[in-house]
Amino acid sequence: MEPSRCCPWWLAYAFDNPLRRLFHRPETMLAPYLKPGMTALDLGCGMGFFSIAMAKMVGENGKVISVDIQEQMLAIMEKRAKKAGVMDRIRPVLSDEMGLRVRANVDFAIAVWMVHEVKGLENFLRQVHDCLKQGGNFFVIEPKGHVSLTQFQQLCSEIERAGFSKSSDPKVSLSRAAVFTKI
Repeated sequence: MEPSRCCPWWLAYAFDNPLRRLFHRPETMLAPYLKPGMTALDLGCGMGFFSIAMAKMVGENGKVISVDIQEQMLAIMEKRAKKAGVMDRIRPVLSDEMGLRVRANVDFAIAVWMVHEVKGLENFLRQVHDCLKQGGNFFVIEPKGHVSLTQFQQLCSEIERAGFSKSSDPKVSLSRAAVFTKI
């Protein structure tokens, strides 16, 4: 991902705020995929909306790796995670346009409203595939306002070519979404 294609950190306040819970409830959305003790990967974590919820869901024995390309996003996420009392379960990672900078074996990965910003999609998907355990799930959510149905279908095809099998098409407000399983 390159910074010029990313949502600026200051604009994230427009959608990453308490009102977002009216449309996206991470605990409900992620309940089928996350269990206590799991390790989860939040790709493009932004200000931590999903990271913090996931840290609560994986519990004291779990871990969340929160990856973003912008230092400001990670700093805000860390502040929010400390306030929520879950920072000890979150490992922030500053990625760059060359890669995720994550070497881990995770049970679950999520990318919310960010894959359309990725430059070098094939490399990105290979790295996500490498991080996931066999049978692990990759939940991809893209905004309807930025990603057409045709573009999302093309993205799903790319993800399948990277070694994933689509397992479901959950309904997510204001979004196009699919869950893939590492095969």
